[in-house]
Amino acid sequence: MIAPAELRPRAFDLTRPVHHVAPLVFVSAHSGRDYPEEFLAAARLDATALRKSEDAFVEELFAAAPALGAPLLAARFPRAWCDANREAWELDPGMFDEPLPDWVNSASPRVGAGLGTIARVVANGEAIYRRRLSFQEAERRVRLSWEPFHATLAALVAETRERFGFCLLVDCHSMPSGAGPGGAGEAPEFVLGDAHGSACAPRATRAIEALLQARGRRVQRNDPYAGGYITRHYGRPRENIHAIQIEIARSLYMDEGRVERAPSFAAFQAEISALVGELLKLGWSGLLKGGK
Repeated sequence: MIAPAELRPRAFDLTRPVHHVAPLVFVSAHSGRDYPEEFLAAARLDATALRKSEDAFVEELFAAAPALGAPLLAARFPRAWCDANREAWELDPGMFDEPLPDWVNSASPRVGAGLGTIARVVANGEAIYRRRLSFQEAERRVRLSWEPFHATLAALVAETRERFGFCLLVDCHSMPSGAGPGGAGEAPEFVLGDAHGSACAPRATRAIEALLQARGRRVQRNDPYAGGYITRHYGRPRENIHAIQIEIARSLYMDEGRVERAPSFAAFQAEISALVGELLKLGWSGLLKGGK
């Protein structure tokens, strides 16, 4: 049974600008850290181990976006509880104590890796649960977390396109340090994922890449992260909706082992705030309308 609205936990924080000045929407789907007691009780891992799946503090890095003129949507529920960067029903049959409905997607590569909508493992591969779940538990999480989050995101995207004629969704994430090819000290600090040009006009991707490189940052495109569900689902350039995933190396701002802000956090947050300000000032009409 779904809880009455007044008893439901808040699924997300939506912060709107006083004046929406550019066709950008920022979203953080993996930085939520409201861990339900029932989840902690069912998990075989401690809180720190569970938090290794978070894109911890990413919503704080982009917190200046509303003050600068663009909305920011951030999930409050944690990725290990329900992953908003998956389809609604990517579920692993082996996790459940009963057969799943026929319409569930149990064959996706994410499910096979243990990282479906309801994850079987945390990011380092450790199993989360000490028992099997009921389908009712999974359905409750999707109804209370995934669905309101995506209903709000879809509305923001539609509203932005209506206002400006087009929309760029900036999908904000973090990545383990050292991810991607390259020797020691050469791993990318940022990875831009545009689903290999299918989710965002390449001209726009190049413009974001240039801003990061001008700051002396090492940037790669689509390797090893080309974009997840949010980028691929919402990015429809032919409909004037573009989406790009930004992955940021965690060592730039946090202690990955302890899942704590590093001493460098404030300075790096200021850098991201400046980057957001630069993004909002770009000539997006020329970059997004029919650009290649």
